[in-house]
Amino acid sequence: MLIDVHTHCHLAEHWGCEWHRNWQPVYGNSYPDHTPAQYDEAMAAAGVDLAFVFGMRATRAGVITPNEFVERFCAETATNTIGFMALDLGDADVMDQLADGIARGLRGIKLYPVLAHFDPRDPAHDPFFRAATEAGLIVLWHMGATPSPEGRLDLSEPLLVDDVARRHPDLRQIIAHLGHPWQRETIVVLRKNRNVFGDVSAAWARPLDGFMALVRAQEWDVVPKLLFGSDYPMWTPTEAVAGLRELVDLRPSGYPAIRPDTVDWLVDGDPRAALGLA
Repeated sequence: MLIDVHTHCHLAEHWGCEWHRNWQPVYGNSYPDHTPAQYDEAMAAAGVDLAFVFGMRATRAGVITPNEFVERFCAETATNTIGFMALDLGDADVMDQLADGIARGLRGIKLYPVLAHFDPRDPAHDPFFRAATEAGLIVLWHMGATPSPEGRLDLSEPLLVDDVARRHPDLRQIIAHLGHPWQRETIVVLRKNRNVFGDVSAAWARPLDGFMALVRAQEWDVVPKLLFGSDYPMWTPTEAVAGLRELVDLRPSGYPAIRPDTVDWLVDGDPRAALGLA
């Protein structure tokens, strides 16, 4: 079963000026808008059985994907999807946005502190995390790098999720991109917190980092807590699967190997029960 836990539905207009001003100079292209039909084509080509879908929200940066857009996008796809609301804990009305997303049938939350500039450790956010736990929602964090000069990397370190997990141990959380370049820190967070997982989206984009991350996951025995993610539309799921398999063949001289069953778990495992979805 191929479950893609990291796909985006937002449009260029949801970025405000952020992509054009801060991301396009790095990536060299405008943000690739895509329709539900194009999304379905990419998911079907890889045989995706279930996909998590979300946008982004960092209100101070003008980045906003409304809940109703995610709801509508999921309704218009043929792919089996779970919609996530994109929220900013710095918004005064974030609890209202949370209630709205739940009412719309969205079953997860995407958080982006690196651009939103909220501190996950702030106890003021505890009512939000309690409400998310009680509703059985999954929180997916963007953790790690950003190309934006507006980003605050000190608010994007995966060790911050450990603090949230200690206060809210029953909240299911996913650290996106394995928190790159802090994959080592992410792995020890996964090891000690029963309900924290990591997605491998974009791991193949920097092959040495990706190789080391998967080897470390084996050594720390957290492979079952790794989740497949494509980061669509940056990559298609087909490209993501191919990239992961190429990491197996990388193996620098003298280093341990990525076991074939590690990648097999990512592209054919079923983490739904662990994520509370079974």
